[in-house]
Amino acid sequence: MLSRLKTTLSLRPCVSLYRWAHTKEKGKPLMLNPRTNKGMAFSLSERQVLGIHGLLPPKVETQDLQAMRFQNNLKKMTDPLQKYIYLMGIQERNERLFYRVLMEDIEELMPIVYTPTVGLACTHYGHIFRRPKGLFISILDKGHIRSILDNWPETNVAAVVVTDGERILGLGDLGVYGMGIPVGKLCLYTACAGIRPEKCLPVVIDVGTNNETLLKDPLYMGLYQERDRSQAYDDLIDEFMEAVVEKYGQDTLIQFEDFGNHNAFRFLRKYREKYCTFNDDIQGTAAVALAGLLAAQRAIGKPITEHRVLFLGAGEAALGIANLIVMAMIEKGMTQAEARKKIWLYDKDGLLVKGRSQETDSNQEAFVHDSPGTVQTFLDAVNTIKPTAIIGVSGAGRLFTHDVIKTMGTLNERPVIFALSNPTNKAECTAEDAYTLTDGRCLFASGSPFGPVTLKDGRVYTPGQGNNAYIFPGVALAVVLSGVRHISDTVFLEAAKTLAEQLTDKELKEGRLYPPLSNIREVSLQMAVKVVEFVYANGMAFRYPEPMDKEGFVRATVWDTEYDSFEPDTYDWPGVKFSPKK
Repeated sequence: MLSRLKTTLSLRPCVSLYRWAHTKEKGKPLMLNPRTNKGMAFSLSERQVLGIHGLLPPKVETQDLQAMRFQNNLKKMTDPLQKYIYLMGIQERNERLFYRVLMEDIEELMPIVYTPTVGLACTHYGHIFRRPKGLFISILDKGHIRSILDNWPETNVAAVVVTDGERILGLGDLGVYGMGIPVGKLCLYTACAGIRPEKCLPVVIDVGTNNETLLKDPLYMGLYQERDRSQAYDDLIDEFMEAVVEKYGQDTLIQFEDFGNHNAFRFLRKYREKYCTFNDDIQGTAAVALAGLLAAQRAIGKPITEHRVLFLGAGEAALGIANLIVMAMIEKGMTQAEARKKIWLYDKDGLLVKGRSQETDSNQEAFVHDSPGTVQTFLDAVNTIKPTAIIGVSGAGRLFTHDVIKTMGTLNERPVIFALSNPTNKAECTAEDAYTLTDGRCLFASGSPFGPVTLKDGRVYTPGQGNNAYIFPGVALAVVLSGVRHISDTVFLEAAKTLAEQLTDKELKEGRLYPPLSNIREVSLQMAVKVVEFVYANGMAFRYPEPMDKEGFVRATVWDTEYDSFEPDTYDWPGVKFSPKK
């Protein structure tokens, strides 16, 4: 970048170095680049040196004042989609100011840049489109992905988030409109964990869509073809993975996001031992859900090995959570077989049991049990299995009915009810229903945010949001810093335990199962420190020498939102004469 070049980089005079760096981008282009634009915060001398004097009003503003202006404008808006458009507009013009505004009000604005509003933005992507973000790779580009990566202006990418748009949140196949998800995820890499934005690359792979509405939409921005499920699709993903590590290095983090269930598991198995990769829908969701259960056990006084868990949904999220719960139970002394018997799955065809007419896939086999009797509805399953916890990851809306919630309250003194589906209208129940129908006894968490609930007697409960953003930014920062090449599930088990440990007793009494989102930067950094310690202790890290002070190492890398100075490093040479001796 242009700023703060050090004399140690060269033996040439520093003034020459600075002039060369500053003349690379001057004038209007400097102001059009969101990485370098400071708006009216350019100082008078910067304006003169950089050739932008007169291109801005004469007033010089502080970033504080700029942030206040944008915050005031946001407060005047009531429509979440309009807020999203406005925020993304700031990101397109002034990157540091965008992150300043986002980080200062993360609890209020995370639901705008991330779930639930990002889902709405994805469905309207072609209608609200202003400026492209990220890389768009299509099935027609097969054989040329490396040249497309070469078109990306940043050369030091450390983290990639990629989707093919087939299963965006609970909204289904949105094709190329799914780009909003990698963009939103990487915003949180920076806002929550301080990963430099220029090191982040959002990617959408367009292989078509089976969404008939989009295929008939003149504003759709992807290929007008049905989703390619041939060998060409697998070959394209293989080429993409190879091209990324060839260009950016073997330890480049590649996060898979919102692929269809079958492909998500398949690619995780295929690539996890070959690349530095994870699937947030499987592993990130699992870690945040397990963290909620670990926090709940503090409130109940019941170890995780004594829980019986019933899932509504049997896809990648359910199976990811189930497998991580099994790992946690094994760590506490149970056998794998004993732990798996504690977990039941219920999908659109009913309870997963042996001999049912509907097929189960190989990923589900570990949790297919002998039939416990006649079960025709989810309520029947609750009454028969008598779970201590129900976890909704179906994406099918309000299926935790009043009867289901009341039954959980009858079966358990402190029922655990997690309605984790996104966005908000896909959640299995509301926080109000969960607390009201259990008289405030439940331990509730949701995937999208719900406001505090006040019961008739005046008790107030603050529902926990089981947001993956508690997990993936901190894990990503640790992985990038320590040079991890393959990410084990044990990393996510460690992340879950770390998250649960950061919940205070006071927060637990308020009804929270997770720390307040307003603390998420500190939560993410603490998680990164713990994960860095874990990967070095277990031989997973490949960046040497190993840092002795790992907390100092992590915190020293965190990107901040303060503007850089573009003024040259000018100074005098005292006593130097430029006339020859007489």
